[in-house]
Amino acid sequence: MLATRLTLMCHARTVAQKLACFPTDEPVEMDWQSAEGSLRSRFKGTPRLVSGPELRARQTAALFGAEVEIIEALRDCDFGCWKGARIDDLQKSDPESLQAWLDDPQSAPHGGESVAQLGERVGAWLSMLEATPGHIVAITHPFVIRAALTHVLQSPAFNLIDVEPLSAIELRFNGRWRLRLSGTGLEGF
Repeated sequence: MLATRLTLMCHARTVAQKLACFPTDEPVEMDWQSAEGSLRSRFKGTPRLVSGPELRARQTAALFGAEVEIIEALRDCDFGCWKGARIDDLQKSDPESLQAWLDDPQSAPHGGESVAQLGERVGAWLSMLEATPGHIVAITHPFVIRAALTHVLQSPAFNLIDVEPLSAIELRFNGRWRLRLSGTGLEGF
């Protein structure tokens, strides 16, 4: 059986992340056009490059190559009426709703997608990939990566995971999903 290798990579930093705001469809903060294709050699061979549909994900994907497949399942969580809102402002204006959302994965006080709904969407996509051998590099969002990790690890730790811009994790499927952490290259020391 050939294995599926999935590298999940978070998009580059945005102003919304810097300001601790719920995202809109904002661009990345860096001058991505001048860096286009600059990270193409990061991966051996030619992995299948996929991306969420948002501008920030597509711009980040362009750093890795020109041929990018847009995958709807990789779209960011729908934050409803909280899009663009600062988290600090919500803590002051509507702390009960924010806390309910943090405590209950079924909750969606913003009128968008709950964490549980996001997890179902991402889990269904991962299930589809189980029959797709080869290396896939997926440029997506912190919430999607958190959902993938909690699905694979069968853990309720969604709110205990931080995903930094341009960070990557690797998952492998060979009969079951496994999280694979890379070494530093210093294994002989």
